[in-house]
Amino acid sequence: MRIWVDADSCPVPLREIICKAAMRTQTLVTFVANQPLPIKRTDFTQMLQVEKGFDVADNEIVKRASAGELVITNDIPLASEVIENEVEVINMRGEKLTKHNIGQRLNMRDFMDTLRSSGIETGKNAAFSNTDKQEFANQLDRFLARIKK
Repeated sequence: MRIWVDADSCPVPLREIICKAAMRTQTLVTFVANQPLPIKRTDFTQMLQVEKGFDVADNEIVKRASAGELVITNDIPLASEVIENEVEVINMRGEKLTKHNIGQRLNMRDFMDTLRSSGIETGKNAAFSNTDKQEFANQLDRFLARIKK
């Protein structure tokens, strides 16, 4: 059982939460990114640096993640691909993405891309808050508690 982190966009506070949870529960975590990132390296955490390029890290996660494992990402297409392979997904705001809600997320993402490419300003994402951090930590703890039973 392993947790895969799409680490290029993972905020530092979440990396710290993930590393502490990995050590506490003795769960293997691999941070995948196309650049070196400062993470606390332990027997349970590792960094996998891939080549730079569009979707290289995502493709590596899709190739390596197995059914029952967890992927942490904000990338909706990546989430959709791994969900098809029975991999669980939570985003960096602590929302669980599933077969039941990923289609809606993909549609909204595509719609917003269409608006942006048409020159329409769609606004920015809300700033990452302490509430988001807490929701993420709670969702990660629920996953870890369930798999460690």
